[in-house]
Amino acid sequence: MTKNAQRLSQLISTFGPGAMIDLPTRSVVVGGLEQWDMKGSAFSTLPEPRLTMRLEQILKEQGRLDPAASLTLRTPPTSVDSKDGVPRGVAAPIFPTWFICEQVETNTSGAKTTRRRRLVRWQDLDSKGRRKFQYDDGRKSDVTPIRFVCACDKGHLQDIDWRWVVHGSGTCHEPMWVEEKGTSADPADTSIVCGCGRRLSLQDTFQPGRLGKCRGERPWLLDRDPEGCGDNLKLLTRTATNTYFPQVHTVISLPTEEDELSQLVDELSGDLAGVQTVQDVAQAKKFNPKVSASLGPYSDGDIFDRLQRIREGARTDATRSPKLSEFDTFAGGRSEIGANHPTAKLYAQTLPREAWADPDAGIDLSGIKNLVAVHRLREVSCLYGFTRFEAAPTGSDGDIEDITLSVRGAPISRDADWLPAIEQFGEGIFIHFDATAIAAWLQKEATAVRNQKLLAGYGHWQKRFAGKAPAYPGTAYVLLHSISHALMAEIALDCGYPASSLKERVYALSSTRGGGDVDRCGILIYTASAGAQGTLGGLVATAPRFAYILKSALERLRICSNDPVCADHEPDDRSGDRATHGAACHGCLLIAETSCEMRNLFLDRSLLVPTMGDDLSCFFS
Repeated sequence: MTKNAQRLSQLISTFGPGAMIDLPTRSVVVGGLEQWDMKGSAFSTLPEPRLTMRLEQILKEQGRLDPAASLTLRTPPTSVDSKDGVPRGVAAPIFPTWFICEQVETNTSGAKTTRRRRLVRWQDLDSKGRRKFQYDDGRKSDVTPIRFVCACDKGHLQDIDWRWVVHGSGTCHEPMWVEEKGTSADPADTSIVCGCGRRLSLQDTFQPGRLGKCRGERPWLLDRDPEGCGDNLKLLTRTATNTYFPQVHTVISLPTEEDELSQLVDELSGDLAGVQTVQDVAQAKKFNPKVSASLGPYSDGDIFDRLQRIREGARTDATRSPKLSEFDTFAGGRSEIGANHPTAKLYAQTLPREAWADPDAGIDLSGIKNLVAVHRLREVSCLYGFTRFEAAPTGSDGDIEDITLSVRGAPISRDADWLPAIEQFGEGIFIHFDATAIAAWLQKEATAVRNQKLLAGYGHWQKRFAGKAPAYPGTAYVLLHSISHALMAEIALDCGYPASSLKERVYALSSTRGGGDVDRCGILIYTASAGAQGTLGGLVATAPRFAYILKSALERLRICSNDPVCADHEPDDRSGDRATHGAACHGCLLIAETSCEMRNLFLDRSLLVPTMGDDLSCFFS
């Protein structure tokens, strides 16, 4: 892989449109969808009607998609040979356009000696590659992009106007330097100094309004927001983790329980996105070789009929959480789910109880109804927006994060009718919990007391969102979420998968619209990858040892390396995300955030096993 290449999965997560990337000689911002080279065979269309319909519905409601448009999902472009020798990919404009010379100058003023480096603009660099700055005496110096830019809560991004920040409304054309003292890189020890004598400490730039008002600039789209802005700009460190939080929606593909034609149409639903009549089917056959090869023998009317059925089913699913359909598929109790075929989207088996509930393990498994070995699954993830400074809170039902409610988000295109997505294949295990047993546990007095403490913590945490935080997921969700993290850590030790390659989907759902008692309880622990990590079979192979794995996971949680501090942690009076935690820390329940669907929120091992701080509210004795 070259230094300027990114993996497909990175383009819909960490480094999507609007994200800044360091290259060897400069920094760039990943371009919006209009700057992606999607010509010819550079991309593939991904068929996933459930995900497409849901995103289309939400984006149209938000005014971010033309009401007459039909949304499609496409893979990011891959670099292939082209006639002009330029590889296909994603255009990335230079950002920021302020640079610092690497040549250090020493400035002595009295008894103090400071280090300073020249601050220059992109247009000041040499015309050959723009990698060096030439001083007046002929000396040349390499340059690096400045670390500081500015942005607003709406996701707009722009260079800091250093001359205006230092001088105000005055005009000055003297050289400028970044001056540093000490070795801490603290903002108080870094200043912008002008040759005229004016200076500005970076610590002062944190004052509200000190960097000026936002102009609505969107360098990844090469334009300004037509709605304008006017918010106060905030200082943003270019390489900090809060510069970019992708908004990604993920679903698990479900099998099509119909005839062969329905399966073929389902697989090609992405290529048939523009088909609205029977006549359009004939045109698709004529101009799309892929459609012609697969559907040629079938009549146009039958193809259109199957397509309509798939779309109607997807529209029905689009009105509710995608997790409901997934849970009903896994928890149906059928001995086989899907087809055991290399091209199948999903194949799973509900195992007989004696295959996984070993009585010699010495653990009560009465609260678990079934265990499902998922031999093959397909995960589709789609990027539809992003935020800066703070991630949008995640709902426990797995639905789309409405970035207009709690955190204002930014678009990844101006008016594209497609979104970038990737598909990954893997395996997993699904644990179906008895909702009745969990409901009975919630009625216990000790559980109710613990529930009130978790609710108090949630009340403190939601204040940061000005009353627009997602609803409390419920203590049943906290229980299942904590079990999931414990199992993931133990499975990683048992089967050899890297812990960071495991993912979770927690199902604590109500069949009643608008909320109600939780009657669907389950956990899907899976791994999915475009490479070989998701197809080794090691995760499914843990199913016969499940009772022993669960027992070991729970035993590890009884004592945490940070006890008694961890066990005594109370969520009600803490700041930040710690307000959502009971007895949970990096020594026991917290895992890699890429593996957790809830960004490591709402965890408490006191709900699972007796701890030093609470030995009465546990689900497992």
